[in-house]
Amino acid sequence: MKLTFENRVALVTGAGRGIGKAIAESLAAEGVQVICVSKSESSCSAAAESIRAAGGKASHKAVDVGDSTAVAAACEELLKEYPDGIDILVNNAGITRDTLHLRMSEDDWDSVVQTNLSSCFYWVKGLLRPMTRKRWGRIINMSSVVGIMGNPGQANYAAAKAGILGYTKALAREVASRNITVNAVAPGFIDTDMTSGLSDDIKEAALKLVPLKRFGNVSEIANMTTYLASDEAGYITGQTFTVDGGMAM
Repeated sequence: MKLTFENRVALVTGAGRGIGKAIAESLAAEGVQVICVSKSESSCSAAAESIRAAGGKASHKAVDVGDSTAVAAACEELLKEYPDGIDILVNNAGITRDTLHLRMSEDDWDSVVQTNLSSCFYWVKGLLRPMTRKRWGRIINMSSVVGIMGNPGQANYAAAKAGILGYTKALAREVASRNITVNAVAPGFIDTDMTSGLSDDIKEAALKLVPLKRFGNVSEIANMTTYLASDEAGYITGQTFTVDGGMAM
């Protein structure tokens, strides 16, 4: 099936590497103008350059997504550059600060919640109004199976990712009358830089939880996200799509 994207502009956070970069590349391959956002200037600029080298349309903006003031300023600049607004917002940026609850510092907690959960609120707050005027928009928030199942040593990450699910459902109900859809994608174990550093023992234990007996590929998350961003997904909102090899079924 050929997906439909008519003169759409997308912003993808955490686009400098891994899942975010794959999503940016997938949307660009469909003809979408993509804005690659990450905290690192070098990584988001390299992602945008890679897309342009492949014939796509991309720009970049370095923003600390956990900083509400920085996000508000970035949104103001972007809406001057794109007066018709951003059509597709993918809140993908995330970090981990894993440790057992008894050892977890307030900074471990706050930094993960700010970057993974509060950032979604900041970007939507800054970019939603033009979507409502246009009466078209797609918001996709990246959660995790950890937000559904929990995981020892990740209370902060699980709380943030579970919060995304509730936030997605509430926001979807608020903006549905404006033809804006809001959905969440919950990846399982995906082969990225983050998982490549795991020991063989941890990887083996993780695979025992996955009925399909393999880690997912970033392209499999990107494919789901790209579909949800398309015209064809216009009757889907407030949903969570697990892409996890069967972990959370």
